[in-house]
Amino acid sequence: MVTGGAGFIGGHVVDRLLAMGERVVVVDDLNDFYDPVIKRANIAPHRGKECFVFYEVDITDLDSLARVFKENKIDHVVHLAARAGVRPSIENPWLYEKVNIGGTLNLLELTRAHGIKNFIFASSSSVYGNQQKTPYSEDDLAIQPISPYGFTKRAAELLAYIYSHLYDLNCICLRFFNVYGERGRPEMAFSLFTDALFNGKPIKRFGDGTTKRDYTYVGDIVDGVVRALDHDAKYEIINLGNSNPVPLNELIQILEDITGKKANIQEFPEQPGDVKATYADLTKAKRLLGWEPKVKIREGAKRYVDWHQKTYLS
Repeated sequence: MVTGGAGFIGGHVVDRLLAMGERVVVVDDLNDFYDPVIKRANIAPHRGKECFVFYEVDITDLDSLARVFKENKIDHVVHLAARAGVRPSIENPWLYEKVNIGGTLNLLELTRAHGIKNFIFASSSSVYGNQQKTPYSEDDLAIQPISPYGFTKRAAELLAYIYSHLYDLNCICLRFFNVYGERGRPEMAFSLFTDALFNGKPIKRFGDGTTKRDYTYVGDIVDGVVRALDHDAKYEIINLGNSNPVPLNELIQILEDITGKKANIQEFPEQPGDVKATYADLTKAKRLLGWEPKVKIREGAKRYVDWHQKTYLS
């Protein structure tokens, strides 16, 4: 089962699992956080395949979710469904608590009830908040999220720990760092900046451009998820990042170079909840999963821009 399997990362995970010959049950409510047409397009190539099953179900709807578990023989749950985004979580923390914590609890409880032993959870670098120590390690104790979104992801990690402890459930929490790539969500920086450059619109830059993000290519993230499926662990938290923080100004420069366009930058104050930097320590990912990122920022950005141009401008 892949929850959120019609979304950005989920769609890529589903593609990979089907290519590997797995039978995949996708659960996604196709909500309107961004245009559901995009999500439907992500799974459209798989409609009608015998090894692909889709349920338009909200993970906060326990009864409907229970029906999915009852109707399918599931051996792994890959839980990617969530309300995403730091800034929207500040505007509506109740929704984020309901989906990201309550929905995760529903999935853990049904996973336990059906005797499924393997649960992969998509967490986030947002759990770290503004740490002084870098790179961010899974063993860091001073974890203080500064947004409701980051808090909900940390709370869900702890729920997974409780179920692992009480019910011998194998839980791996993967902390994703600033994922980008083809089919990225339209409100993400890569999408907004590329669209602005090609269409001569201003780029809204919050702060002075010195904030750094550990941009990680979606294909590398999918590799990490697949490796986690084969890893036998009672409970683990593992960073999946690029371990190469890129300043915002540098990202804009990279996209300028690739598109051949000059950015018109509009400056705005830094936004509440945004961290100064993200930076993944990959020691644990390398040791436990044999995983490390392969795609550098310029190569990944070129792939994204080519896809964006073909999808939206051709």
